[in-house]
Amino acid sequence: MALIEINFDGIVGPSHNYAGLSLGNLASTRNAGQVSRPRDAALEGLAKMRSNLDLGLAQGVLMPHPRPNRDWLAELGTTLEDAEATIAANAMSASAMWAANAATVSPAPDAADRRCHLTVANLRTMAHRSHEWPATLAQLRLAFADAAHFSVHPPVPPAFGDEGAANHMRLTPAYGEPGVEIFVYGVSGGAFPARQHLQASKAIARRHRLDPQRTLFAEQSEQAIAAGAFHNDVVAVVNGPVLFAHEKAFAERERLIADCERLVPGFELVEVPEAEVPLADAIASYLFNAQLVSPRGGETTLIVPSEARETPSVRGWLERHLAGNGPIRRVEVVDIRQSMANGGGPACLRLRVVADPASVDPRFLVDSARIDAIAGIVERHWPEAIANDELTEPALVRDIEAARAQLLQELDLSELEQG
Repeated sequence: MALIEINFDGIVGPSHNYAGLSLGNLASTRNAGQVSRPRDAALEGLAKMRSNLDLGLAQGVLMPHPRPNRDWLAELGTTLEDAEATIAANAMSASAMWAANAATVSPAPDAADRRCHLTVANLRTMAHRSHEWPATLAQLRLAFADAAHFSVHPPVPPAFGDEGAANHMRLTPAYGEPGVEIFVYGVSGGAFPARQHLQASKAIARRHRLDPQRTLFAEQSEQAIAAGAFHNDVVAVVNGPVLFAHEKAFAERERLIADCERLVPGFELVEVPEAEVPLADAIASYLFNAQLVSPRGGETTLIVPSEARETPSVRGWLERHLAGNGPIRRVEVVDIRQSMANGGGPACLRLRVVADPASVDPRFLVDSARIDAIAGIVERHWPEAIANDELTEPALVRDIEAARAQLLQELDLSELEQG
């Protein structure tokens, strides 16, 4: 079985809007109330997927969730028409586009039963995300239905917050070899909530049947959370044996680095000092919320948003690193401004799954022609713009529901009509 990394990107849903629902996400708060452009947002995401294919990477997709979430509204004893404005906005959120929060993934070489394990995130800290998990679970159980290769778990109990792969990293000499899994949790972020609970991380490690000797639990620094790093992937990202992180990312930096050096053959640390890129610049530019990838036969590549190139301290650091002998040898820039304005960079938009593509439901895998077909649906059916005061207008809601139905029909995924 040939194991490779597949990036499953969330297709930006037709209800993409700027309601400012995510406390601690500075971009989301800053742009609350702005007019969103769902069509542009989805096309930007598809263009990023196409550039990944051009690099020789394997690419998958996850579908937008049904919006409004009428089942969730019914559980609250209301309807979209009768709900308070904040509740209605939560029911219309397109935040499932950020697939890094869909689940935590442990590849087969790390698990005792040699199956790839996925635990769907409960996302209980934020109301607009807390109702995502049933639709996510349905998709993952369909995409990874091959029980010989996958085990898909429901969320951990909501007493313990879990935010999925955004707070999880895996270091390994090669994708198909056993790795070291790092679960990053938070304790306090000052005015902002720490979203990942240590007990949730420990529960996932047990579910996934990981080797305790090769499983690390690292605390995210309070300073990073308070600065707006609501997930660890805003200040750190890994690929293969490389950890790329900000100096202020972790509470116990030295211990984590020592453990990685001890456990990971060929471990390499690429650390960005606070003196060169202040934490505020790193978070605003999403330097670390990037895709760090290994194109087949190519150089280790960092896929960053255009905001990284436009931030002087970040651009200067990247230029200096590329001029040296560091492990990151190439930088690719993608334009995903609609996602960035809501606080989601390239890494947020994708869920990394190490697997044999032949074991995955092919309807969730894409090539260039399939991306063209999806783009056609988006261009014809996604709303061009949404202002917050029209988010629940009946005509717009009908268009949003019809757009998603068209996409599912195009991709032959009618099983997901209700979730």
